[in-house]
Order: sequence, then C-alpha cells, then structure tokens
Amino acid sequence: MMENEYLLLSGIQHFCFCRRQWALIHLEQQWQENLRTAEGRLDHQRCHNETLREKRNNLLIVRGMRVTSHTLKLSGVCDVVEFSLDSEGIPLQGQEGLWLPLPVEYKHGAPKESDVDRLQLCAQGMALEEMLVCRVPRGALYYAQTRRREFVEFTPELREKTRRTAAEMNEYFARGYTPKVRPGKHCNACSLKEICLPVLCRKNDVNEYIRTHLTEQNAEELT
Repeated sequence: MMENEYLLLSGIQHFCFCRRQWALIHLEQQWQENLRTAEGRLDHQRCHNETLREKRNNLLIVRGMRVTSHTLKLSGVCDVVEFSLDSEGIPLQGQEGLWLPLPVEYKHGAPKESDVDRLQLCAQGMALEEMLVCRVPRGALYYAQTRRREFVEFTPELREKTRRTAAEMNEYFARGYTPKVRPGKHCNACSLKEICLPVLCRKNDVNEYIRTHLTEQNAEELT
C-alpha cells in the first residue's frame, strides 16, 4: 500500500464509535452533516490553518501539521502540535535547543468515558514518533464544552489498543466490509442515522420471520 493510500487517521474515532458508521463514511463515501458535526467542523477550522504559527517563550505552536504512520498505515492532520523546550526533545530547523512535541486534539463536546478520543490522539503521537524519530510520551484533548484539557499518557496498553484498532480498520478496508448495524443509544447522535436506518434493522431477520410464519400457519391448521 502506497503512503497516499493510507486510511485517514481521524477515522479511528469513527471506527471506535461505530464500525458501521466508519464503513459508510470511509468505504461507501456517504456523509450527512447535523448540528453536532457542523459545530465540530467550525471548531477545527482555526486549528487546521497551517499559516498560523505561534512562539510563546519556550513554546512553539504549529497548527494543521500533517502526519503519517507507516506502522499503523494511517495518515492525517494534527489540530495542534506544541513543541516545548525539553532536554529529551529533538532539534528543530531555525530554532535553538531541543523541543519535545505534544499533540493536542480539539473536540467539540465533553470528555468521554470510552477511549475513542484517546485512541485518535495516541495514533497522532505514534505517527509523530515515526516522523520525528523521537519519544512522544503524551498528548492532550481539549474539549470546547468544558474548556479544559485532558492530558493522556501514551501507555503501552493504549499503544497496543491503537495498533489493534488500526489493523482492524485496514482489514475491513481491504475486504470492503460494511458491518451490519447494532442499534444503540449512540445512534441518536449519529449524523448518518437516516442513511443507516438502524430502526429498520431492529425488525426480525428472514429466518425469524419464516419461523414465526410457520408457527402461525401450524396453529391455524390445528384450530
């Protein structure tokens, strides 16, 4: 697989939220925006402005940095990467000293109990490690609803979960596989609900329909 054929790194969040949603977007190229996705897109516009770079004392802020991981076979864009002066960092062109990167991902809502956001952030960190040949021990998630950062340590367990998730994504893509829907509360927040039609999938499958029909027919014959 060529580098330009790698899956979108941002898709790891879709995949963990709902594998069917990910397949509809990334395999079948279907998309439908709702208020939640529109607000999230607006939140990201400033972050992805690659012309915006800031230097604040011992902090260098880079926006819209493109990253690639050949190990994960994922590529994408970091909202923000903050480089801070650190003895364990790396040299940067045009800058004195050593700089340690910290990926920062901006999210529209509030912190989640699941690892969906942490896995996306960890994938960014692992991609930065490959590209810059340095250690990226942690990252940060900024939530617009709380206006606070949540720092995430890239533990061996989180890294392994990220690798497994990326491998599963690539397997689905290679097979062209769109999973069947598994309706749940998460469907209410999905912008693809009208395309996915999870309500229809709550109906009985064909085999169950046949069994029910035969049972009713036998009951009529006995009366």
